[in-house]
Amino acid sequence: MCGIFAYLNYNVNKERRYILQVLFNGLRRLEYRGYDSAGIAIDSNSSDPIPSSSSSHSSTVSQPPLVFRREGNIESLVKSVYQEVAETDLNLDESFSVHAGIAHTRWATHGEPAPRNSHPQSSGDGNDFLVVHNGVITNYEVLKETLVRHGFTFESETDTEVIPKLTKFVFDKANEEGDQTVTFSQVVLEVMRHLEGAYALIFKSRHYPNELIACKRGSPLLLGVKDLTENMNNASAFHDEKFLSKNDHPKELFLSSDANAVVEHTKKVLVIEDGEVVHLKDGGVTILKFDSDKGKHGGSFSRPASVQRALSVLEMEVQQINKGKYEHYMQKEIHEQPESLTTTMRGRLIHGGSHKAKTVLLGGLKDHLKTIRRSRRIVFIGCGTSYNAALAARPILEELSGVPVTMEVASDLLDRQGPIYREDTAVFVSQSGETADTLLALEYALENGALCVGITNTVGSAIARHTHCGVHINAGAEIGVASTKAYTSQIVVMAMLALAIGGDTISNEAKREATIDGLIDLPNKVREVLQLDQEMKDLAKLLIAEQSLLVFGRGYNYATALEGALKVKEVALMHSEGILAGEMKHGPLALVDENLPIVVIATRDACFSKQQSVIQQLHARKGRLIVMCSKGDAAAVCPGESCRAIEVPQVEDCLQPVVNIIPLQLLAYHLTVLRGFNVDQPRNLAKSVTTQ
Repeated sequence: MCGIFAYLNYNVNKERRYILQVLFNGLRRLEYRGYDSAGIAIDSNSSDPIPSSSSSHSSTVSQPPLVFRREGNIESLVKSVYQEVAETDLNLDESFSVHAGIAHTRWATHGEPAPRNSHPQSSGDGNDFLVVHNGVITNYEVLKETLVRHGFTFESETDTEVIPKLTKFVFDKANEEGDQTVTFSQVVLEVMRHLEGAYALIFKSRHYPNELIACKRGSPLLLGVKDLTENMNNASAFHDEKFLSKNDHPKELFLSSDANAVVEHTKKVLVIEDGEVVHLKDGGVTILKFDSDKGKHGGSFSRPASVQRALSVLEMEVQQINKGKYEHYMQKEIHEQPESLTTTMRGRLIHGGSHKAKTVLLGGLKDHLKTIRRSRRIVFIGCGTSYNAALAARPILEELSGVPVTMEVASDLLDRQGPIYREDTAVFVSQSGETADTLLALEYALENGALCVGITNTVGSAIARHTHCGVHINAGAEIGVASTKAYTSQIVVMAMLALAIGGDTISNEAKREATIDGLIDLPNKVREVLQLDQEMKDLAKLLIAEQSLLVFGRGYNYATALEGALKVKEVALMHSEGILAGEMKHGPLALVDENLPIVVIATRDACFSKQQSVIQQLHARKGRLIVMCSKGDAAAVCPGESCRAIEVPQVEDCLQPVVNIIPLQLLAYHLTVLRGFNVDQPRNLAKSVTTQ
């Protein structure tokens, strides 16, 4: 996964220094998407165009653009760019009334992190065509072989390099054949006909000065529009025609993998759909629809009709993407959970004085609840933390709905081609709404006729758009790579889903009421458990040199064991394993000795007595125990002085995983910081896995 960003100013003078700052800052906002290398491309001089050598392409060609690429994080790129500028005569104060710049931050998939493998990737000498790419081109080897036969030389190991070279090949071929003037969008549409895989692309070319082309299939991309005349006129309303049509209004246009990089500039955005080609030219935005059947016919390029699209307004605030008083995003997001949970539940819990007034309203599902209740089964599908959140909610869904609930890891479902039926309800859980494996599983479930429900944190994401119905978790922007507040909000949404599906049967009345009361009070309980921050830091100091950690849980808290262990391995780079406590004697017990730290989750629920037995057996084998228990239970659950207790507030059993995960999140955070690792950018991982 990678982050791509572009900035185009039109009819408004911007200095090169400002353009660089916008591009760099855009990359900083996207750095959670990849941070092993980065690059940008900007124009060299604003004057001195070169006449085109092509007889059919009558316009001028701009000077070759400047490309800067660097291994390492964004700041490494920034430092190297300014260092290079200082060594040349490049004027940072030079002003451009129109300028198109592109930028990329990388998470390596093809080729090691190195300048040659960084983006923008080029068509060759002269940088005629430059491309930044998020995704994977699955047929790149075939394309590469063809292009090599036509005389192209490849410098990188990336799958991306075939795209700019293919673009130059298509462009040169069109001009050789004497076509009429070929537009940038026609060239890109022809290139798309040859690409297989998932991608979001931004193209820049010296043959089409001051133009940008963006297109996507399967990877996220959006356009931000800032019309500067609106600010001058203090107008609060906006019209899509004015914003997207060609006019002389001074404006700034932004293309980005994520709203995080756009919201500080404008809230007016357009989420680009799969198969759309967005052409930024002469101050206007043209949107074309790619059709694989409409390619090049009879020696000339087809001219697809433009698509009319509406702009939407981002609800995100700039404060959400800043760290505020915290040192790291992960730390901020852990401590934001009382507020994020409150936002998740706002307007959805109806809590009156009488029993009948206690209910849940999920607007995105209300028209489909009867269908879900009649399902032969409910299938939860997710990856990583999202899978664990669904696992935590499975027991309450089974209890209240009476419908069988099964769990599927998205990649495994696809590998097996597991059976999905028309009578199934498939629930797709993803923080980003763009997770590649989950999206492919969604496509598979749709083909098989299942009712598809989305649970995501991102409005306008692919899962939100392509499912039949769904619930937005409203956790706010989550930038730390290790998911924290999204996990707890996902559990709460799925608990509310269980309440909505369960209906108001008399047999479930007491459980429903207790769960709703528990949800109302949950943010207060989370505030209480966050007070364990220093205690978890002290525990982290004791574990700093350890190589492994086991976490035992069962029932509702089997998911807590998996998620807690996942957090430790993700960011602290320490081997950790979440284990179903009922399986302890079927292998894991062999690992127990006086040195290996073991966390046992033993809060009060139906499995409490079983966990007490597990603790005794581990103690008998001299296990080094850390027991998470309900407040007041420390003496009851800790069998000896060597056992360390973590006391947490008790809540309704189905909500206990929300409270119990927070000490483990804090432990993972402090372990990482104490070990000297970057907690927001763990090794080899990125926030949203949009490649397979």
